[in-house]
Amino acid sequence: MQFKNPILGLCQQSTFMLSAAKVDQCPDDEGFEVAFAGRSNAGKSSALNTLTHASLARTSKTPGRTQLLNFFKLDDERRLVDLPGYGYAKVPIPLKMHWQRHLEAYLGGRESLKGLILMMDIRHPMTDFDLLMLDWAVAAGMPMHILLTKADKLTYGAAKNTLLKVQAEIRKGWGDAVTIQLFSAPKRMGLEDAYTVLAGWMELADKGAEVAE
Repeated sequence: MQFKNPILGLCQQSTFMLSAAKVDQCPDDEGFEVAFAGRSNAGKSSALNTLTHASLARTSKTPGRTQLLNFFKLDDERRLVDLPGYGYAKVPIPLKMHWQRHLEAYLGGRESLKGLILMMDIRHPMTDFDLLMLDWAVAAGMPMHILLTKADKLTYGAAKNTLLKVQAEIRKGWGDAVTIQLFSAPKRMGLEDAYTVLAGWMELADKGAEVAE
């Protein structure tokens, strides 16, 4: 027998819902949402697409292409949210300020937001943006789970060492509330751990079923 994660079927049937430039354009603030954040080009869209087995989030080699809050429906109560990427996106300063203002409003006032998935490129972890997100999540009491993306770019040993190093740094600075794992979209590494986190936040953890192998 093996355990079937209940979130898997929902992710596989996920559909695009809407894009919001402002918080008042978001769906009704009810149910369960998990938001995906990451510095520009950290592999956020690729991770979302791999977890949903679809091409919901647009990927691009040009950082900063995600300029809106993009909502994806799992069922009538549950949604995933692709947040704007930050970093070295080549966009006008006023637009960056717009993103920041509405992102902060969303993160600080969204009752249905149950957790935040933060993507860090394993080759460049703990950027200034990552530190800001860690500070905000811990201060707000918001659960956070980190995906060290692009783990396939390093040998397994090097990736594991980076994981342990970042994990120790986070525990020292932010405590044990933040969890972290290795992840690779092309190699489909770390999917099961990520699904387990999503299922817990969306209150599906106790609804799994055993299925015959």
